[in-house]
Amino acid sequence: MNRDTLHAKIAAAIDGEVTPDARDALLAELRAFQAEHVEPYGRLVRARGQDAALPTDVFRFARVAAHGSEHDVRVFRTSGTTSGARGQHFFRDLSLYDRAAKAWAACMLFAGGPMRLVVLAPDETAAPDSSLSYMLSRFATWFAASSESAPATFCWRDGALDVDALVAALTDAREPIALLGTSFAFVFAEDALAERNVRFALPAGSRVMQTGGFKGRTREVSPDAMLAMLSARYGVPEDRVVAEYGMTELSSQAYETTLVEPSAPRRLRFPPWVRVTTVDPVDLRTLPIGQTGLLRIDDAANLDSVCAIQTADLARVEADGSFVLFGRAPGATPRGCSLAVEEALEGRS
Repeated sequence: MNRDTLHAKIAAAIDGEVTPDARDALLAELRAFQAEHVEPYGRLVRARGQDAALPTDVFRFARVAAHGSEHDVRVFRTSGTTSGARGQHFFRDLSLYDRAAKAWAACMLFAGGPMRLVVLAPDETAAPDSSLSYMLSRFATWFAASSESAPATFCWRDGALDVDALVAALTDAREPIALLGTSFAFVFAEDALAERNVRFALPAGSRVMQTGGFKGRTREVSPDAMLAMLSARYGVPEDRVVAEYGMTELSSQAYETTLVEPSAPRRLRFPPWVRVTTVDPVDLRTLPIGQTGLLRIDDAANLDSVCAIQTADLARVEADGSFVLFGRAPGATPRGCSLAVEEALEGRS
């Protein structure tokens, strides 16, 4: 199977209504292609078998790509770690990333059509290696209402949240707003707005999307507290607050189902071309549906890196494919992931 054929199959899966069986067959073809062309993944497959998943830590220490660096069109990087190593995701082209991001956001976040966007994050010109900033900048192109004088406002200046711009963008808003940002930015905004004693009542139809962990530089905020805080500060019902789950190492995102299934339990859902399972932290064996373990994500949109990604996040996958996230596994890197990292990097000079 060559790259062009796989690209066409993936695009068709994103555009159409791919069944679980068709998705799994496509993922198998992708894994075979990537085991041949992505060096660290090939080592892991030889050690563990063709169904192996690459731990995210490998992206910090090796080039995970089916192409040479001369073909890179964009490199997304994770935030810094205590060791200083940052994960890197190399893209030969961004067409599948764009296709996947647009299709699922249109379904889960912007089903009502274009609207005013207010963003608590830098745009891609200010943060060119951030996958989140890239995605939010694409949202401004795809989903911002064209009739507004300022359809998208990025409230970021000189490396920090611009609270004045945020207040100006939300005050006396008359049309529905999509307020998008990181959890850390919302916590920073909460402190600044509370000090000014500013609250908003966003127009009916507005929604808030928050993404990222709840642990900031100064304190940790629980998911329930974050939900209540956002609802109270911006004047939107809790079922209009949506969490997004994405990773630098992926090309697809998951969203909470609150906007499309408001009466259902609050869960995250990936698009149909992505498969989620949980695995045992020690031996990485697949766990039964409903059992908590480490989240494995098989993302068919990851053509030029590795589609089978092993995270260190704890989760429970439900029978309908949605999942509940419990955060990072506590303590050191889980034993199964640590051994798989060693196998993927073995012999690397």
